[in-house]
Amino acid sequence: MRAILQAGGVGSRLRPYTITVPKPLMPVSDMPILEVVMRQLARKGFRDITITVGHLAHLIEAFFGNGSKFGVNIDYVVEDKPLGTVGAASVVEGLAEPFLVMNGDLLTDIDYGEFMRDHVASGAPMSVGVYRKEIPISLGVIEFDGDFHVTSFAEKPVKKYWVSMGVYAMNTGMLEHIPAGEYCGFDTLMERVIREKLPVRVVPFDGIWLDIGRHEDYEDATRVFEENRDKFLGPGG
Repeated sequence: MRAILQAGGVGSRLRPYTITVPKPLMPVSDMPILEVVMRQLARKGFRDITITVGHLAHLIEAFFGNGSKFGVNIDYVVEDKPLGTVGAASVVEGLAEPFLVMNGDLLTDIDYGEFMRDHVASGAPMSVGVYRKEIPISLGVIEFDGDFHVTSFAEKPVKKYWVSMGVYAMNTGMLEHIPAGEYCGFDTLMERVIREKLPVRVVPFDGIWLDIGRHEDYEDATRVFEENRDKFLGPGG
């Protein structure tokens, strides 16, 4: 199985840390987040991994090398300009079978191998991992009618939404919908998917998921990782 790890972003939400350290090398406990991902992928049978790099690319390449110490084969695609969350997939060579695309800064205990096999079995052109996320609103929310009379009030409500996990499985046909060598965010791809009525499916996940590009998630990441190390890396990981 093949995976593409997106690691080319500048990590602006985690500045000033990411001025000198690329976001995928930010540590959770004693291990960079991208190493956690790499070990998870290797454990679930992924052997060919492409890392798309940009900001501080030399540090990522120096750390992971050719992947031999993780039991995988790693190659790199250098983004001369930002290509977005899915745009980099358009310039990866040799994609002949369904492949995994994911952000390189995720802390999750999803089974990537099962996710990939489930996608292939579904016959869908693309599968998107989704997670039920609680979004607290730290204000009093008022609703009113057309006459400006109050109809409801909620003090600091918590909304729940299904959000993209940044984990996608794609068939090679999806590359036709990603402009080659141009910026393409996941939002742009979804607009095209909806407009063209492609049968893209979602895969709900109810385990652990943190996007460490968010300050609030990164602050929790070390605690969550240490409390659930076996879930992320297996026994003795």
